[in-house]
Amino acid sequence: MRTDRACIPLLALALCVTAGCASSDAGAGEGADASGASVADASRDGDATPDRPPNLVFIMVDDLGWGELGCYGQTRIATPNIDRLAREGTRFTTAYAGSPVCAPSRCVLLTGLHGGHAVVRDNREMGGWAEGDPEGQMPLPPGTTTIGTLLQARGYVTACIGKWGLGGPGSSGEPNAQGFDHFFGHLCQRIAHNQYPTHLWRDGERVELPGNTWGNVVGETYAHDLMADDALRFVDEHADVPFFLDLSFHLPHLALQAPDDELLARYEGAFDDPPYDGGKGYLPNAHPRATYAAMVSRIDRDVGRLLERLAALGLDDDTLVLFTSDNGPTYDVGGADSDFFASAGTLRGRKGSVYEGGLRVPLLARWPGHVPAGRVTDVVASFPDVLPTLVELAGGAPPAGGDGISLAPTLLGVPGQRARSHVYVEFPGYGGQQMLRFGDWSAVRRDLAKGNTRVELYDLAVDPDQRHDVADAHPDVVARALEVMRVEHVPSAEFPLKGVDE
Repeated sequence: MRTDRACIPLLALALCVTAGCASSDAGAGEGADASGASVADASRDGDATPDRPPNLVFIMVDDLGWGELGCYGQTRIATPNIDRLAREGTRFTTAYAGSPVCAPSRCVLLTGLHGGHAVVRDNREMGGWAEGDPEGQMPLPPGTTTIGTLLQARGYVTACIGKWGLGGPGSSGEPNAQGFDHFFGHLCQRIAHNQYPTHLWRDGERVELPGNTWGNVVGETYAHDLMADDALRFVDEHADVPFFLDLSFHLPHLALQAPDDELLARYEGAFDDPPYDGGKGYLPNAHPRATYAAMVSRIDRDVGRLLERLAALGLDDDTLVLFTSDNGPTYDVGGADSDFFASAGTLRGRKGSVYEGGLRVPLLARWPGHVPAGRVTDVVASFPDVLPTLVELAGGAPPAGGDGISLAPTLLGVPGQRARSHVYVEFPGYGGQQMLRFGDWSAVRRDLAKGNTRVELYDLAVDPDQRHDVADAHPDVVARALEVMRVEHVPSAEFPLKGVDE
């Protein structure tokens, strides 16, 4: 049970001593610091506080691989505006999603609790796929502490725009009941499987979309564009007060659909692009690779529009913008081609897997005058870290009992970064899986539901693609990993980890 977490400090210390947990980049000031310097007392140069709490913009896209961005090495898809975030801010090379699929990853992000403690640990549908079926996934319970509720308590105006997936219409999980003053987008992940849906939701009210019919391949109203416009409207209306914008774009998640405009034209004919005929519930597409690239470039265009609006309103220096993805890229289904775009580089695994390719995501941070520009850091980041980081930057103290650490010192380039003992990911889906990252070690357990409790062990320093399981050569490291997994897993009646809880 959760009381076992009392074991963590001594165990974490042992892991850090053995595996070298504190990671730092040269001259940046990361790593454990005994000075006790407070981020609240430091800007980039360590000598000034911001005049006001920063606006916080957290952009999370859906199923985007880190390798699909130019700043991470992509060559076939143009992402100049997202690359600007890296050029004018800091790029993380080792960031982990909360889960390898949508809803649990979002739950980890919003609550600061990893998959062994979170309420939502897998995609749990509350309805079917037919028109008119009830919408939504398993809802967050009433009274959940989220980034939204904590920032509301700090006086922030809060908005979630995009894809939610943590409670359908009328449920306890609706965003307006979970710390967000404003919501516009998809409450239900299933509805988001079509880029031309019949409707979206705005603050509890259903909004019909003109010209769209159920299951259409092409419609008149592209949902993403409405949500991108709503984000600009929210910024315009709250430019004079601190705001938190959770901008959860549902692109480039399938289905492959993009308006017939210059973004699509840019890629049609740019590379060999055999048509996709549909199947397994996915829509056909005549130019699947071009369409996917256009969807990524559409995200990039709207990141650029947002940056331009912040500058026009004089908010550049007052706004932290973070960019990430909810999990790794999809397998080659529905017309997507992650191999063609090297969406996860050479990393093993894709969405649904707790190997590096399913969990490693891009993470970029830009805040002019505060976050150092043009900097690359190998400090390990994970989704539970987002809550304490944003709350600290807002001038507050994160609640006790969370699973993340504040990365504010790393973001600001000042001393005081707390050392990390490990990153833990638990996912009961796809056969039951666990992942533990500690130092350069990655321990993986999969197919737990089939009785496979063996630990795979990889030394990421020499084997980042996880091709060589070295568990047999390091039984002591395996034993330590198993102990941390045991302590971090709290059984869930809703999402049992079969093979472990039985």
